[in-house]
Amino acid sequence: MSLPHQLILGFLLLGASVAQADWPEYRGPWANGHAAAPGDPKPLGLPLAWSETEHVQWKTPIPERGWSTPVIWDRQIWLTAATEDGRDFSALCVEAETGKVLCNEKLFHCATPEVLGNSVNCYASPSPVIEPGRVFVHFGSYGTACLDTKDFKVLWQRTDLPCRHFRGPGSSLVLFKELLILTMDGIDVQYLVALDKQTGRTVWKTDRTADWNDLLPDGQPARAGDMRKAFCTPIFIDVAGGTQMVSVGSKAAYAYDPANGRELWKLKTEGHSIASRPLYGHGLVFLATGSGKSEFLALHPEVRGEVPGSNVVWRTTRGAPKMASPLLVDDLLFLLAENGVMRCLEATTGNEFWQERIGGEYYASPLYADGLIYCFSQEGKATVLKAGRKFEIMATNTLADGFMASPAVDGRALILRTRKHLYRIASDRSPGTDGDK
Repeated sequence: MSLPHQLILGFLLLGASVAQADWPEYRGPWANGHAAAPGDPKPLGLPLAWSETEHVQWKTPIPERGWSTPVIWDRQIWLTAATEDGRDFSALCVEAETGKVLCNEKLFHCATPEVLGNSVNCYASPSPVIEPGRVFVHFGSYGTACLDTKDFKVLWQRTDLPCRHFRGPGSSLVLFKELLILTMDGIDVQYLVALDKQTGRTVWKTDRTADWNDLLPDGQPARAGDMRKAFCTPIFIDVAGGTQMVSVGSKAAYAYDPANGRELWKLKTEGHSIASRPLYGHGLVFLATGSGKSEFLALHPEVRGEVPGSNVVWRTTRGAPKMASPLLVDDLLFLLAENGVMRCLEATTGNEFWQERIGGEYYASPLYADGLIYCFSQEGKATVLKAGRKFEIMATNTLADGFMASPAVDGRALILRTRKHLYRIASDRSPGTDGDK
């Protein structure tokens, strides 16, 4: 079976530098939740079982609050945090071997932050992105910055990109060649903007072109602004010799030319407030549409303009995730809904192999490694499943504070961020075995 195109493109874009970076962005080196390189048969040997007293190499308190995924490069772990009231915003660097906090840099202050419209999100949910020598952090309209990873100095900052996030920022940063691309889907404005990663200068800005009516599917008015905002992070795919940036907003999913921001195609939807990141494989884009009329669908991206119905290969309204991003493993799709129901579907047809409730509530995206799927709940339970056509739980583990951030991987170790701490979890389990010694 051929490798999914998303994996191939990610490997080509990152090139040899992938081997040096354990986790450079949200959902890892290939933006899909896989911990190993495409086609690499060598098992990683990630831990299968752990607790507060077992296989914890270190545990570091993280001040303030943040749901951003840690990113890892050159033995440094970077993450963001903000005060609970949204007045101060910081970037932290933690030493990968020891858990020692090397840097806790306050970057931005806001005297009058917008009050969060819910109790789920926080002010530091967007994940950073990192490359050799530089890390980029983002707090939505509250500020974006580039820091030197050697001396921790701020190289540039931007605080002039407006957006009323209403329920807090959520879309993570992505890098494309010399561009840092931000997604700003608020209740007032909805746009993407590309910055020169060296200087922070704006290179292009593209507004969303959705048809807004601010009505729920039953015709009733939506709560203020809900129908316009979103929290999604784009992916890059290789289609017909060119690169598309696929980005899901409220009321529509889009593809753009990442070099100039030109809209290539648009699929109208009835969803809003989507946070789940799309996937690409088998020549298909897989995406969820969000709240409202929640759907998960697969479409052919070889199109321009409005996507015709014939390009949508299949769709389902059952168990479409709004927060956790899906996993594509060979020809299987795994969808984890917020209520803990997981579905296993055939990727090319949408046919269901199984649906099971694993317990708990989920906002963190699952991780795939060594034939296993790791799921992290808000209650602190981590369920490890076999990635197969039959439902099988391999282990359940618990940490104290619960998970809102998605996991990261550093070699044979899990880097897990709970509400209050950062953990390095590793064991002496030999790669390819079924248990910890």
